[in-house]
Amino acid sequence: MSNQHSSHEMWLARLKDHLENQRYASGPAQRYVDVAGHFLAFLEQQHVEPRAAQPADVQRYLQRAVGMYRRRHGHLPDYAGWRSSHTSGVHMLLRLVQGQWPPVPMAVTPTEILQRNICEQYAEWMTGVRGLAPVTVSGRCDEARHFLSWMGDRATPEQLASLTVSDADGYMKDRAASLRRPTLNGVASNMRSFLRWLHTTGHTARDLSTAVVAPSLYAFEGIPSALRARDVEKVLAVTRQDHTRKGIRDYAILMLLSRYGTRAGEVAALRLDDINWHKDTIRIRHTKTCAASHLPLLPEVGKAILDYLQKSRPKVCFREIFIRSRAPYRPFQSGSSLYTPIRRRIDAAGVVTAGKRGPHAFRHARAVSLLHGGVPLKEIGDVFGHRASDSTLVYLKLATEDLRAVALEIPTEVKL
Repeated sequence: MSNQHSSHEMWLARLKDHLENQRYASGPAQRYVDVAGHFLAFLEQQHVEPRAAQPADVQRYLQRAVGMYRRRHGHLPDYAGWRSSHTSGVHMLLRLVQGQWPPVPMAVTPTEILQRNICEQYAEWMTGVRGLAPVTVSGRCDEARHFLSWMGDRATPEQLASLTVSDADGYMKDRAASLRRPTLNGVASNMRSFLRWLHTTGHTARDLSTAVVAPSLYAFEGIPSALRARDVEKVLAVTRQDHTRKGIRDYAILMLLSRYGTRAGEVAALRLDDINWHKDTIRIRHTKTCAASHLPLLPEVGKAILDYLQKSRPKVCFREIFIRSRAPYRPFQSGSSLYTPIRRRIDAAGVVTAGKRGPHAFRHARAVSLLHGGVPLKEIGDVFGHRASDSTLVYLKLATEDLRAVALEIPTEVKL
């Protein structure tokens, strides 16, 4: 019993050190340590080792904690906030103990093992043979897992070998029930890729990729949403007035988005060594193509980034430039993490848009400004990291004022 107690004390000490290294405030840090201690005591009563703890054990602990709260206060807690305050410390402890939390579910049944193996082989092929970007590999693997889960117990080597057009049609029909046309078109593209790979590797007798029917999408049928130039400047002006650490960081991010038209993922991935202060250049690694562009570092952008590095950025060991503004101080996990802070800046500026309200609206706005400035499409594509000219042509639709200038008048009457 004493050995187990010493082990618990060791893990709590490690958790406390971790919280201090991540610069958590003393109040929340102590709360996490206290809750983690209660959880370890609960595991000891249940005769469960921390290394063997499962999500079900955490759920049982929460149920007991809810009962204790009700007996003490005479009512149930505000569950959302209360649950977060209890699970944050527990989950952090279990990540320290087990290395990963939540644990990856083990493939147990033959069907689950087959599904896991197929998806792993598919991912390796896309990465090693096709050289696809990680975001593309992830999306296509997700669709493959979705399809194999849809097949359920029929996802066996024998059933896959005899896969039919009806199976592909049935899956697409189910997916179509809850998806918009552009999204369903992407599902069809991912399915064609997976079915083609299944046939190439001998998992299916027929190549069913040609049997996947996708909805028609017409070239340039929609107009991308973009902020107006004056709205961009308004958002920048309002954010510049926020002299808090978060405000300084968000202003630097907005300068990158608005002046270079970068994708959110490219901003999140920007590292300290991507900026050459001596040569005044910035390297932007494009997330979709895995290529890199070396661009001049605009003075106003460089100043915004330098202000952030000197006045606002937490002192951490990460090489990524932009760090979360509260503990745990770490880089943004992906470009999607920037959506909420950017949307809040747009809202704070009182800018009302009919379409996108996140980082990508600034990319479209930059395209419009470059078009108005007479910059050739090829150069716009180079700045934006496009491989194909068709990717840049879509921005022509945004120059609506220029299109009006060359529009033909509609005759008031036509004589036969």
